[in-house]
Amino acid sequence: MNSYDIIIKPILSEKSFSGIQMKRYTFKVAMSATKVDIKRAVEEVFGVEVAKVNTVIVKGKVKRRGATSGKRPDYKKAIVQLTESSKSIEFFDSLT
Repeated sequence: MNSYDIIIKPILSEKSFSGIQMKRYTFKVAMSATKVDIKRAVEEVFGVEVAKVNTVIVKGKVKRRGATSGKRPDYKKAIVQLTESSKSIEFFDSLT
């Protein structure tokens, strides 16, 4: 699995925007990815230094449409904290 398979997409929410000032970024990642895999992938793709990685498995919501019901898929979310000496991720800088 390469780095682009591990990082699926950035998560852009109100809570994740508040962490950008502190160099804390949130990504949706592959369910099989470990913290070490996520750290290597972020460092390789964005060219930054990662201090720590926290992961959360988010359970999908149960949704109903009329009589039928279904469930959104579960996914893994990674909160990545960069070191103070590291540069910021340019993608997120353009959003603030």
